[in-house]
Amino acid sequence: MRRAPARTYRAFRPLAMFFLAIAAALVAVPAPAARIDDQFRAWLETDLWPEAGAAGIGRETFDAAFAGVRPNLGLPDLVLPGGRQEVPKRQHQAEFGSPGGYFAEKTVRAVTAGGRARAARHAQTLAAIEKRFGVPAGIVLAIWGRESGFGSAKIPHDAFEVLGTKAFMSTRREMFRKEVLAGLAILERGLAGRDAMRSSWAGALGQPQFLPTSFLLHAVDFDTDGRPDIWKSAPDTLGSIANYLMNHGWVKGRDWGFEVTVPESVSCALEGPDRGRSISEWTRLGVARVGGRPFPQQEARERGFLLMPAGRMGPAFIVTPNFYVLKEYNESDLYALFIGHAADRMAHGDRPFAAAWGKVGGLYRSDIAALQRRLEQGGHDVGGADGLPGFKTRRSIGAWQEQNGLAATCFPDAELISAVR
Repeated sequence: MRRAPARTYRAFRPLAMFFLAIAAALVAVPAPAARIDDQFRAWLETDLWPEAGAAGIGRETFDAAFAGVRPNLGLPDLVLPGGRQEVPKRQHQAEFGSPGGYFAEKTVRAVTAGGRARAARHAQTLAAIEKRFGVPAGIVLAIWGRESGFGSAKIPHDAFEVLGTKAFMSTRREMFRKEVLAGLAILERGLAGRDAMRSSWAGALGQPQFLPTSFLLHAVDFDTDGRPDIWKSAPDTLGSIANYLMNHGWVKGRDWGFEVTVPESVSCALEGPDRGRSISEWTRLGVARVGGRPFPQQEARERGFLLMPAGRMGPAFIVTPNFYVLKEYNESDLYALFIGHAADRMAHGDRPFAAAWGKVGGLYRSDIAALQRRLEQGGHDVGGADGLPGFKTRRSIGAWQEQNGLAATCFPDAELISAVR
């Protein structure tokens, strides 16, 4: 083979070395997703596994749980390694739109019709559940229907992909670290097989959509077959839901709440679980149950709390402590209201709320977060600038409006966001 003249080789060597360096760099520096995959596997081995092993998780269980699992970068609320998380503009919760959208008749009727059918089918089980846990059948059925379509909903994600990703790189890493360890404990104890560990994008399991820690704390073997099964057993699912509510303080014999009319003389800024008074006192202030019906006699002396999830632009309610127990299941006023409303409709007929939902909403979470920060600067307790218009934000809006000589609406809108500066 002919050899190139030395001077020709020396002339091209710098250029050849340049291209070799570029090629080496491309091989040495993987794509961002590949880098995250490598970081995730290293985190599993050097960070999560030592704690899991110390907690009694076997190596075989750990490896089976994470075999083939990669971080799911499509999940919400993630913080990329070295990055920062902004309040998202994309909406994931119903509170960011019109609250009325959460109560679409098609959605409510699917739960109430399905609940009635299953109330007959599981009548004996539901009666035993109410006797043992004190939770009415309608409430348990409404949660079952809302969470998983009575077990018919397809659960989309691999639980260890979700829990592992969120424990590694979410905005709530410590919370999800506990959940992924609890998920591993479920496998280690033989309470579920690896194939059963499917979850929502938030890591919730089975028909009642329990997080793994909730499963370990509240799941019950109501069909007495030897283990709690929230994946295939209706009695275990229903009993576990009721046990969860009882363990969070459900008050036997009390309702969840009542739709009411609130006169203009009663400020919407009185909303909240920390501003309760007896239901008889609310009545003396002019708050009345819709339809002219009196409050149940046993409720009159008990404490009730004003709830106005759309401020003056929607239905109003006097709720009981049981409403806030429902919020322990899902930290949303609208969720708890949906469950109570659906349970009422199962028992008393498919009547919608008496008051209509106004045309509100259409705001980004970041819009509401900016409003909350401005209210905080004015000395209002909005419960944190998280972009969620919860009761503290709603009543702070009402207080600001009253302080500035405006009619209190207690709900954010575009005009208000411009005015509060």
